[in-house]
Amino acid sequence: MDKVSLRSLTWEFVLFVIKEARACIFAGTFFLLLFLSNHIPLFGIARYDFLFISALLLQILLFTAKIETWDEIRAIFLFHIIGTLLELFKTNPAVNSWSYPEAAFFKVATVPLFAGFMYAAVGSYIAQAWRILNLELKNPPNYKAMLVFCVLIYANFFSNHFIPDMRIVLIPAVFLLFWRTQVYFTVYEKRRSMPLVLSFCLIAFFIWIAENISTFWGAWQYPDQVHVWNVVSTNKITSWFLLVIISFIIIAYLKHYKKDVLKA
Repeated sequence: MDKVSLRSLTWEFVLFVIKEARACIFAGTFFLLLFLSNHIPLFGIARYDFLFISALLLQILLFTAKIETWDEIRAIFLFHIIGTLLELFKTNPAVNSWSYPEAAFFKVATVPLFAGFMYAAVGSYIAQAWRILNLELKNPPNYKAMLVFCVLIYANFFSNHFIPDMRIVLIPAVFLLFWRTQVYFTVYEKRRSMPLVLSFCLIAFFIWIAENISTFWGAWQYPDQVHVWNVVSTNKITSWFLLVIISFIIIAYLKHYKKDVLKA
């Protein structure tokens, strides 16, 4: 590889990192607020309430600044609801998959309302990346098939406490459903592509890293972290892998399928 090609690839990589950072504007800012909430005076406001109010104001700011569209806000809000419902089940004392150890005024049962924004952050990233990198899907599955698959994934997060966990079937099914699907994107000038399933894996891995940092900062805790912090189980990567697909399917309707309908 000559120096010109190496310089071009280096520049493209740097630009890719910058664009990814732009796509993470909500997730990254929320992550920063999570860190700061442990190090700045909150003047009597519960930390979880501070995070909820800050995340809400941040969403308003992004919409006002036209960084997020109204359709994107609605899609992100839907994922917020989906995440909160899952949280209500998983944090129920009878299930106790994880817990929120701090007090909050803005909460529903065992779930502080800021928690839903952590799921919304995933939807926000996908929506922003779709626009910034000019994403395009080639050979995507039928949307109705994806929607049914989405429901099955979501249902498994509840049913796996009563019947065998079906992710051993769902994860191979992901590869079968999306095996022909490529996602095309543009970083600088050249159009590039990658298997869509690979992007699911990468996003899930980086969310798992963020989850480790978040639990270290005390955002929530798993049962084995109550007395001393431990690294989050790598099994959670598969959970995020499946949750990323739910978020992707919601955003895909807005960015891909709805767009095609409007063109027709």
